[in-house]
Amino acid sequence: MKKTFSLPVLPAAALLATLFVLAACSSMSGSGTASAPTLSKERIAEIIAAPDRSDADRTNDIRRKPAEILAFIGIRPGMVALDLVAGGGYTTELVARAVGPTGKVYGQYTPPVANPPPPAPGATPRPAPGAMLATRAKNPVTSNIVPLPVTLVNPVPPEVANEGLDLVTCMFNYHDLGSMGAENRAAMNQALFKALKHGGMYVIADHSGRPGTGISESTTLHRMEQAFLQKEIEAAGFKLAAEGNFLRNPSDPRDKVAPEPPQPKDEFVLKFVKP
Repeated sequence: MKKTFSLPVLPAAALLATLFVLAACSSMSGSGTASAPTLSKERIAEIIAAPDRSDADRTNDIRRKPAEILAFIGIRPGMVALDLVAGGGYTTELVARAVGPTGKVYGQYTPPVANPPPPAPGATPRPAPGAMLATRAKNPVTSNIVPLPVTLVNPVPPEVANEGLDLVTCMFNYHDLGSMGAENRAAMNQALFKALKHGGMYVIADHSGRPGTGISESTTLHRMEQAFLQKEIEAAGFKLAAEGNFLRNPSDPRDKVAPEPPQPKDEFVLKFVKP
């Protein structure tokens, strides 16, 4: 006698949950980033050794440890990223090379004021805001850099403002946001939370301040307290996922801009995720 088989009938709630999971998996695979592997050590080494990187960036590598940073972040090809307070674009370019031609990196900088004050006599002229980012974007290898002249209160371009980002970085500049005020920093972090996909990463590195100093020494010592930063980011809904210790120096007294006697600064690197 021929046997017949039938699939079990799922309860409506279970069926809906199954369909939701399948749809989410389909959406993630369609983005091209969730299924891509993170960069290997070999690929990271190739990025750092690229012959078209500038001498200034290679000098910066000595202090910034880009191999450790890129490995800690866990970048995947095809990611869409936002580099906050991009400055000259050192990190922006590294991330652009890492995400590759299928990815994109917005390099955020504050637009210049309408009538800037003249430089002090004898001062070295500084490049216009965004000028170095624009130069980096002309390189065919890093043409996926998009200079982004917007304020920090809402630094996210509209096309990625609703779960359009995979990664946000802020390297050694969050302490400078002490001049923004707590309400403005909260608005910024909430905008970033909204813009990141679920599972998206917010990676911040900064110069470590002493316990209890918060962000009060941001303009004097260019430092901030790690616990203060963590509390502020988690208040926006993020969860701490990992802490990088490759830039730590317990011998730094953290009471001056540059440690005395001369030695590396104590610096922390934190990775937060959007649940």
